[in-house]
Amino acid sequence: MSDKNNLSVDGNAFGTEVWDSLAQNSIKTDDGKPVTCLGMEFPNDDARREYFREELRKKLPELRQIEGFPIGKDEDIIKLSDPPYYTACPNPWLNDFIAEWEEEKKQLEREGKRKTDFEVKEPYASDVSEGKNNPIYMAHAYHTKCPHPAIMRYILHYTQPGDIVFDGFAGTGMTGVAANLCGSKKDVDALKEKNVKVGVRHGICSDLSPIATLIAASYNLKFNAKEFKRKAHAILEQVEQELGWMFETEIDGKKAKVNCTIWSDVYVCPSCGNEIVLWDESVDLKNKIIKDSFACPSCGFECTKKNMEKAWESIYDSIINKVIKINKKTPVSINYTLSKRKEVHASNYDKSFINSIDYEHGKKYVTKELTDGFNTSQPIRSNGFTHTHHFFTKRTFIYLSRLFELAGDDVFLRTWLTSVCQSTSKMNKFRFTGTGITTGTLYIPSINREFNPYNTLSSKIDKFAQIAYNQRGNSVMSLLSATNLQELNDNSIDYMFVDPPFGANIMYSELSSIWEGWLKVATNNQTEAIVNEYQHKTLFEYQQLMNRSFREFYRILKPGKWLTMEFSNTSAAVWNSIQNALQGVGFVVANVAALDKKQGSFKAVTTTTAVKQDLVITCYKPSNELTDKFLQTGSAKENVWDFIDEHLLHLPVHIEKGNATTSVVERSPKILYDRLISYYVQKGFAIPMDAQEFQRGLHERYAERDGMFFTATQVVEYEEKKLKAPEFVPMGIIVSDEANGIQWLKNFLHDGGKTYQEILPEWMQAINGLRKNDILPELKQILEENFIEESNGKWRLPNIQDDKDVNALRTKALLKEFKIYVDVAQKPKAKIKEARMEALRAGFKQCYVDKDFQTIVTVGNKIPQNLLTEDEVLLQFYDIAQSKL
Repeated sequence: MSDKNNLSVDGNAFGTEVWDSLAQNSIKTDDGKPVTCLGMEFPNDDARREYFREELRKKLPELRQIEGFPIGKDEDIIKLSDPPYYTACPNPWLNDFIAEWEEEKKQLEREGKRKTDFEVKEPYASDVSEGKNNPIYMAHAYHTKCPHPAIMRYILHYTQPGDIVFDGFAGTGMTGVAANLCGSKKDVDALKEKNVKVGVRHGICSDLSPIATLIAASYNLKFNAKEFKRKAHAILEQVEQELGWMFETEIDGKKAKVNCTIWSDVYVCPSCGNEIVLWDESVDLKNKIIKDSFACPSCGFECTKKNMEKAWESIYDSIINKVIKINKKTPVSINYTLSKRKEVHASNYDKSFINSIDYEHGKKYVTKELTDGFNTSQPIRSNGFTHTHHFFTKRTFIYLSRLFELAGDDVFLRTWLTSVCQSTSKMNKFRFTGTGITTGTLYIPSINREFNPYNTLSSKIDKFAQIAYNQRGNSVMSLLSATNLQELNDNSIDYMFVDPPFGANIMYSELSSIWEGWLKVATNNQTEAIVNEYQHKTLFEYQQLMNRSFREFYRILKPGKWLTMEFSNTSAAVWNSIQNALQGVGFVVANVAALDKKQGSFKAVTTTTAVKQDLVITCYKPSNELTDKFLQTGSAKENVWDFIDEHLLHLPVHIEKGNATTSVVERSPKILYDRLISYYVQKGFAIPMDAQEFQRGLHERYAERDGMFFTATQVVEYEEKKLKAPEFVPMGIIVSDEANGIQWLKNFLHDGGKTYQEILPEWMQAINGLRKNDILPELKQILEENFIEESNGKWRLPNIQDDKDVNALRTKALLKEFKIYVDVAQKPKAKIKEARMEALRAGFKQCYVDKDFQTIVTVGNKIPQNLLTEDEVLLQFYDIAQSKL
């Protein structure tokens, strides 16, 4: 396009007055009724919004000093916010809402809708399975989401009506939705949970991401679906009238509406250098296949995507006023409607017409420069993209830009528009069945579909309207780093459900860059808790950020209350770091369960090493009574049993799985002792007794059944449940080291082979009690060293011959690892901070056989003492070696 005052392509023209025909304030949501907010009355909702926006504007200079403040101009942040309920920055009214909600609790108690002495002793211990096919869940894509019905189960168990629920890694605000819908009898009844009270809980949803908090606001703020549909249709029809001509083709001299255009990369033959349109040579429409190799139409050379180079072209980009080099794409197929839907090859007319469309001269379009990163490196290097607008064809970007312009500052209209940004982008790949992007990436496929945005947005209006529900308006949103929750007072939260980022799984800020490019407010990734070499964040930096976040969670949670955390990572190192971080700040772990989201991500459904089940860690903040006892009493040994008394009351007595009752691993003496040690270390107290003395005390004070310990009242309940259950699953092996892990796997695989994804969730639950400083290899490595993988991806026990070969290879690998410890130990000032126990055992044994006693003593002196003194095998070899020197 050239000039909006004289814009014409084949007779389609419109003038300046059309661009400005819709005033921005026409999209505001206001039914004209008086509203009350934080004790103040306003004539209508627009007045409330404008008042608090002005207040927010005054507070922004101070708020900008808070860690994690987003990247953006003041006016863009204010425009994105709907204060005080939702701010695209730290929300300064959170404590005001909490104070108001605490007053509401008193009224609920007077009405008999909640108890003053409400206390939850046992964790929610059932495995949860919830699907994703819910209008609320499906309305807007995001990198990770937990279905709100699953979260409702936890909230209903741990809270009562009026309680305040917090999510510090809120993402799209499903925790807020769950808290709201606890007030819906229909939704609560559908869960079939026992002994729960229907009633709204108040949610505080906080996240570091501007797009996440916007989506969360659209799911939680009061929403007039009818009004939204009216406005969405109005601006969509307006833009279609102005710009719909860009998505037209000419068939037999008649204009036809384009539904979809397929674009193909252009490559260069490595033999003759001629250009090859990938679609023309690799796509077999008749047989519906895409060929891996084909003959060059010019020279006959056998070409593949691997041996060809992309064709590149230099173009002038008027938005950024630069000449850029970008990979060459061309339209190859047009799906159109002219009385009925048909598909034809893109003609020279289509190509010429599409190429004639250009950005309006002088118009300021919204775009964001890409920074080099784990995900952004692919479109930067492979496609030449430098800014977010390059993810769209020119006409799609122009069309969406006009829509965003007319949507103004309406939360719901803007979220409706961002909900189609992925499906209308160049990331939408061509497939013979279905369509979509490669999740968790910014991958631009070689052949992609460009959908007519009108059709996509039109179909989305009704779907988006389905996110309406009556209980909205009881949760608030804040853009805040979990590492610094200074906008929240100490001991102010009744329950937490969090689904934090896990290691290197997902690069949230990079993947959000396209959405946030439209918002003009971007994530400040300084405190983004991920492992990312581009941000110079290793597992160590990730652990530090998580530790800081958990410390803040501990501070704001009320004593005696609970935190539930969803865990989604296949790495044992990350799993252990998360548990250590939780316990390191004072939380006490009470239970680990499974959350099955039913439908997997791209990786989960295509590889046998991916995991479809997430794990859920439940922990609690010790009560004030316990803390006071530690401060008042002078006997450390007395405190031990005070801690165990309280901890046993926070553990499930039994866990039901189907028709069976299973034992509780957290009640084993090993895990109880580990929890005790963690608590003492966190508090800075000296450990008052060793494991043997602790176990003697357990037997003297508590009832023991099936290797578990109970209080006097709990054991009665346990025995009753065990008698009633048609089947009882006894306690399995606790994986406290690699040797136990191997035996556990042998037991688990005894009845038949299982895939990695079937093994891992159970494995993660079994490794609760790892010895400090002992390196437990990843499950994949243990399987490879000790078991046999079949062609179908299932792991099985080795047979006699296999076992002999596997053991020989395993011993060789362990001795090689032991040699590394020997080299370190021989350096005068070196210390071995962590070690793999099985490598030490194999090495000590071999040294004993070789009569190399000095090496045993040298290494034994350099490894952490707990590894030596707590393992009878190592200690035996060490004592013998010392006696021989």
